Amino acid sequence: MVLQEAILTGLKATAGSRQELLQRADEIWTCDTLEKANLFIKSLSSPASLANYVAGELELPSSPQTRFIDSFDPKTGNLLYKVLCTQEADIETAIGHARTAFKTWSKTPRVERSRHLRRISELLEDHRELFAVWESIDQGKTIDRARVEVDRAISNFSYFSTYILHEQTAARMIDGVALTYEHRSPAGVFALISPWNMPLYLLTWKIAPCIAFGCTAVAKPSEITSMTAYLLGVLLRKAGLPPGVVNIVLGDGPTTGAALAASPSIDGVSFTGGTQTGIAIRRNTAHQIRKHLSLELGGKNPTLVFADAMQPESRERTLRIAASAAFENQGEICLCGSRIYVERAVYKLFVAEFAPYVATKYILGKTMGAVASLQHYQKIRGYLDLAAREKATFVIGSVPAVMDKHDQGGYWIQPTILTDVSKDSALQKDEIFGPVVTISPFEDEDDAIRLANDSEYGLAAVLLTNDAARLRRVGEQMMAGLVWANCWLVRELGTPFGGMKNSGTGREGGEYSRDVFTVMRTLHLGT
Repeated sequence: MVLQEAILTGLKATAGSRQELLQRADEIWTCDTLEKANLFIKSLSSPASLANYVAGELELPSSPQTRFIDSFDPKTGNLLYKVLCTQEADIETAIGHARTAFKTWSKTPRVERSRHLRRISELLEDHRELFAVWESIDQGKTIDRARVEVDRAISNFSYFSTYILHEQTAARMIDGVALTYEHRSPAGVFALISPWNMPLYLLTWKIAPCIAFGCTAVAKPSEITSMTAYLLGVLLRKAGLPPGVVNIVLGDGPTTGAALAASPSIDGVSFTGGTQTGIAIRRNTAHQIRKHLSLELGGKNPTLVFADAMQPESRERTLRIAASAAFENQGEICLCGSRIYVERAVYKLFVAEFAPYVATKYILGKTMGAVASLQHYQKIRGYLDLAAREKATFVIGSVPAVMDKHDQGGYWIQPTILTDVSKDSALQKDEIFGPVVTISPFEDEDDAIRLANDSEYGLAAVLLTNDAARLRRVGEQMMAGLVWANCWLVRELGTPFGGMKNSGTGREGGEYSRDVFTVMRTLHLGT
C-alpha cells in the first residue's frame, strides 16, 4: 500500500491539478513551428506528462497502479515526454462515460452530428501546422509527410460530415402483402485502437465515422506516438463536442489496449496494427459474438513492374511510384510495396536506374525521417543483419550500427535495396515495416501473379504497366484488398479499405464504415 500511495503521489506531482493540465496543454498548443516546439521541449526541467481525455476533460487516472511510459524523440533518441499507462479500472470509467453519452448522442439528429464533424474539421485545418509539427517530432517523419497526413485527417471529418446527410436505404414491396425496408441504428460504444506509423490520420479515420453514425468511443493511440491524440482531445474540447462522445486513454497494448478491446462493456473494436495483436483481439473476444470487429492488419505487399513500364515515356513514372511505395514514411506504412518483382527482360535496367533514383530522392534528415522507436530500429537491423548473413546483395544501404540505448543520435536507417534474396527467406515473407525493399525477377504474367500472391498477407498490390488489358487481367487476380495500377496510396474515402488473408477482416470507408458502426434490422409492414 505504501508503494501504491507513492506511485499515485508521484503521478499527481508530475502532472498536477486539472488547471495545471490545461495550462500545459495551452503551452503545447502554441508550439506551431518546429522551432517553437523544440524550444519548448528544451525549456522543460522535466519531460511533459500527457493526460487522458475523458468526459470532455483532461484528467489523471485514479488507479494507484498507474505508471508512466517514456516516449522518445526518434530523430535524437532523447526522452520527449511521458505517457500514462491507463489501468483497467480507469478504462471502465471512460467506457462508462461513453455509454452515458451514447444515450443522447445516438439520438442526435444527423444534421447536428454533421455540424460537430464540420467544426472539428475546420479547427483541425486552422491548426494544421501545429499537428504537423508534433506529428513530425513524435513519429520521426518529415514535416512535409506530416502535413500530408494532417490533411487526410481533416478530410476524414469533412467527408463523413456530408456522407451522413445523404444516406440511402432499401425498400421492397411484396405485392399485396407487405412493404419491407432496412433500418439502421448506432451499434454502441467502440474501442478505437490505432498504430504508431500514421498516428493522427489513422486515429481520425476511426473516430470520424464512429461519431458520424451515432456511436461513442474510447480511443487508444500507440504509446510510442501519443502526442497528436492528446492534442486532438484538446481540440475536441475546444470544438464543443459533447462530453463522453469521444474519450482518449493513453497506454500500452498489453495493459490498456487489451483491457479496452476485451471489456464486455464495449460493443465493437476497430483496430489497425500488427497481425499478432489482431489474432489476440479475436481470441480474447471470441465469446463476445455480438461484438463488431474491424481489423486492419499487416501487409507484405508486391509491386509488379512489367517490361513496357520501363519504356522511355513511362520510365520516370515507374521509378517514382515504385520508390514512393517502398520508402515513403521510412517504409512504415502497411500499404508499402516492399517486394518488387520485375519482368526479367528489364530487370537489370530497372535495378540500375532504381538505385540512383532512390539515393537521390530519399535522403535521411531531408526527404526521409527516422524510424519510430529504438525497438523498431533493432527489429529492422535484425533483418538487415540476416540479409548480410544470407549473402543478399546490398545495392544501396548496409547493416546499420548496433544501438542498445536511446541517446545515441536517433533511429536513422538508410534506404536499403536488396537483390539475390531467396523466395523462401524471411526477408521476402515477413513484414519488416521499414526502409527495406527486395527486388526479384519474374518470367511472365503467370509467374508474376504466383510470386505476388505467395504471401500470408493480402493487403495491397501495385501494378506498373502500360497495357490496360493487363491491368485488369492481372489486377483481378491479385489476392489483395487494395490494388493500385500506375499509382499508389490514392483513395476515394467511400471505397472499401481492408485486406485479405492474414491482413485482416472487415472493410471501412463510406457505406463499409456504416456496416461497422451500425446494426441493421428489416421491418415488414403489412398492407
